[in-house]
Amino acid sequence: MIRKQIFTLGLVMLLLASCGKDYTSKEYLEKVLGNLSQIETASYYEFGEAWSPGDTAASFVFTRFHREYRNPSDTAIGSSFVTLDSMTRSKASFCYDGHMRATFYEEEKGIVIDSFRVKPLPFRPVAAPFYNYATSIINYALTTGDSIALEMQEQERNVFMRLTINEDEQVEFFGKAFHMEPSPYPYPYGDNTSIYELWIDKETDLPFKVRREMSHDISVSTSLDPEFNKLDINDFRAADFFPPDYEIRQYGYKRTDEEKSALLNGKAPEWTLQSSDNQTVSLADLTSRVVLLQFTSVSCGPCRASVPFLKKIDKEFSSDDLTIVAIECTSKNLNALRTYMYRNQFDYTFLQANKEVIKNYSIGSYPVFFILDEERIIREIIKGYAEGTTDERIRFTVNKLLEQKALIVKRRLS
Repeated sequence: MIRKQIFTLGLVMLLLASCGKDYTSKEYLEKVLGNLSQIETASYYEFGEAWSPGDTAASFVFTRFHREYRNPSDTAIGSSFVTLDSMTRSKASFCYDGHMRATFYEEEKGIVIDSFRVKPLPFRPVAAPFYNYATSIINYALTTGDSIALEMQEQERNVFMRLTINEDEQVEFFGKAFHMEPSPYPYPYGDNTSIYELWIDKETDLPFKVRREMSHDISVSTSLDPEFNKLDINDFRAADFFPPDYEIRQYGYKRTDEEKSALLNGKAPEWTLQSSDNQTVSLADLTSRVVLLQFTSVSCGPCRASVPFLKKIDKEFSSDDLTIVAIECTSKNLNALRTYMYRNQFDYTFLQANKEVIKNYSIGSYPVFFILDEERIIREIIKGYAEGTTDERIRFTVNKLLEQKALIVKRRLS
């Protein structure tokens, strides 16, 4: 009888102890932060998704493998890391060692090195690895004086945290929180509210999923099969991941005039691509006297800023004279193209790029405009977009080509 009472009392005390754990308090977040501070290294798969607000399907879906190292000597990000393919875990696509970032381009067999000297910024534009990122978010939530709302909710197996930042500027995390300057290319929807959501495993008291929501895009990152403190930062050297047959270039390297003009005045490479309404369109299908190609991205501010001009010039010229074709280079989801068309209210042709067309036209930034004559010779290449300046340059070139064509026809008839 006494043993039964003792057992019952112990069980009650255990239940009370477990029930007494407040998963919705700041003290619990401090505990999670303490656990994160014990992670010196981590290796894990990342499952990621990204889409625009209002989309029903993700524009980007990927799985990759990371090795993350705490790096106290790096006062910018605070971590070094390498991103590898998820199949072999041997091919790098990105790495950061505290001094430079390296981006790998497998098809071109090239690596671009950025030592952060070409374009000085108050932060280093490096997407922090998962555990560094989660640490920055929680630390900010506990210490900031900004206008925030913090919600905590206990779930069956997890703890859900929602951080809403109500500041005049959006807040991003690059090792620490940074208030971002407003974009010169305002989005036609949303505001400057920044929302971060974390899912924390109650068994380990560690985050395993982060969701970031801004007015212009949403992203989710999930850490899978993590292993902690089994690596040594002393063994990490970015150069070890550089394939010997890859060309290494410095970020900001300017191509020579000869390289820039390699496509100019040459025949435009042929292509066959899928349209936003899932139709097949080829360059050979276009019959207008002039073709304006725009290589663009749904997440690019300057690209979006160019849409009003493209809509305007599309109406200025007849379909016999000018065809406008925008080619989306970053989204792999046709639904994202349809959503972009709807939000920006345009009806000129919108196609989804493939690797071949991006390579053939040497696309490395957005937007890029190519103006083709009736023989589909590239007569003008314009990189970037500046309202007014770019508009007039495009309009001038189109008019010039049409005038030359009219003059040729007139001479033939006379």
